[in-house]
Amino acid sequence: MKNILLLGLGPTASTALESLTARFRVAGLIRDGNDELVERARALGVPVLSDVSIDGVERAVADIRPDCVVVSSYDRILPGRVLSRCRFVNVHYAPLPRYRGRANVNWAIINGEPETAISIHVMAPGLDAGNILFQQSVPIGPDDTIGDLYTELNDVQSQVLGETVGRHLAGYEGEPQDETAATYGCTRVPGDGEIDWTAPTKRIYALIRALAPPYPGAHTYLETSPITILRASLPGNAPRYVGRIPGRVVGRSRRLGHVDVLTGDGVLRIHEMKARDSAPAPAAALIGSTRQTLGLRTADLLARIESLESRLVLDHVRKS
Repeated sequence: MKNILLLGLGPTASTALESLTARFRVAGLIRDGNDELVERARALGVPVLSDVSIDGVERAVADIRPDCVVVSSYDRILPGRVLSRCRFVNVHYAPLPRYRGRANVNWAIINGEPETAISIHVMAPGLDAGNILFQQSVPIGPDDTIGDLYTELNDVQSQVLGETVGRHLAGYEGEPQDETAATYGCTRVPGDGEIDWTAPTKRIYALIRALAPPYPGAHTYLETSPITILRASLPGNAPRYVGRIPGRVVGRSRRLGHVDVLTGDGVLRIHEMKARDSAPAPAAALIGSTRQTLGLRTADLLARIESLESRLVLDHVRKS
C-alpha cells in the first residue's frame, strides 16, 4: 500500500483525510493546532506533525519518505527543492489556470462568477502551476454562501481525491495548464471586508455571502462601532428611492427581526448581525431607528473626537 503524507491547514483537509485513508496508508498529517481533524487523525492512527513551516514540511518528507504528498489548504509556496523530493499533488478550489492564488472561492462569489471548480493538479515550481489531474465545475447559486460552496467542493474532494492520486501514482501525468489563460487572486485581509454602501446592491450582497462563516464576515459601522453582517437577502419589490443616503436604514421589522438599508442602487435586507464580542442577533435588535446610518461617516467621527476631547479636558480638570 502506498504511503501518503497530507499537508492541510484549512477547512478542506477533513474530507481530504477521509478520502485518502480509504485508499492509502496516510503516514502523517501536517497541521497545527488541536481541533476535531487532529483528533480524528489520531483516532485513525495517523501521526500529526505540528511544524507547518516550509522547513518543517521538508523535514517531514525526508523522514517519512512518502510516495506522494497531498496538499489541501496550505498558505505558502513550496520551493523546488522540496517538490523534487517526491510526488506532490495539490487540491485547489478554482477552475485552473484561472483563479490561481488565494481566497479563490471568496473572489469567485465577489466577482459574480457563475461557477467555481475543484482542480487537482501535480505541483510544479510556481503558483498553482502543474498538470491538471482532475477538474470539476460547481455552480454558484444566486444566494450561495462561502460555506455552502465549501460543503459542495469538499463533498467532491471526498469522492475523487483518493482515486485521482491513485491514478497519478499509477502513471497518469495529467493535462498541461494553458499559461496564457492564467489569472490570479490576491490575498485578502480583514479590512477588505468593509462594506461600501455606495456600491451596487448585488455586489454588497456578494461580499456578505463571500465572507459568511467560517470566515469572519463582512463588516460595517454603527456610530463608529464595528458591526459584522452575518446574513442578508435581496428583498422582492423593494421601493424605489430617488432620494437616497447609502447606508441609511429605511425599514425595520421588529417582528421579523430584519432591517432594510439603502445601497448605491437599491435596498439590501439585513437579517442577522453581530456587534463586537457579542452573540449574533436579529438586525432589528441592534438597529432601533430608521434615522440611523451604517458606515463610517464624518459626522460620527467628529462627534467621537469631540466626546474624547471633552473627557480629556474633564480628566485634566479633575487632576489639577
